[in-house]
Amino acid sequence: QVQLVESGGGLVQTGGSLRLSCVASGISGDYAMGWFRQAPGKLREFVAGVSWGGFGTFYADSVKGRFTISRDSAKPTVHLQMTALKPEDTAVYYCATASSLVTIRDVDDVDYWGQGTQVTVSS
Repeated sequence: QVQLVESGGGLVQTGGSLRLSCVASGISGDYAMGWFRQAPGKLREFVAGVSWGGFGTFYADSVKGRFTISRDSAKPTVHLQMTALKPEDTAVYYCATASSLVTIRDVDDVDYWGQGTQVTVSS
């Protein structure tokens, strides 16, 4: 059974930091991991992705320079370090897996989803 379990969401003030983590289990083979987010009334959007080996990363323009994604393949875990948070970063953040660093960027190509964790940035 495939499971993606997220942790680390919460409430933070503008300019603050949070670190999200996601542990994957039950998935065989190589796969990219990443994060998406969905704000109320908006579509789910790509945030960041990392390749199987952890050497390749890709970010949405809106988070470049503020968020850092990293991966520990020994225990299939992905982290998202979020700094300089803004109120517009408020959303439910979802962990995801896909076949490659290319496909992880497209919500329609995601193979598995986590349950989501709420991030709220107060102004």
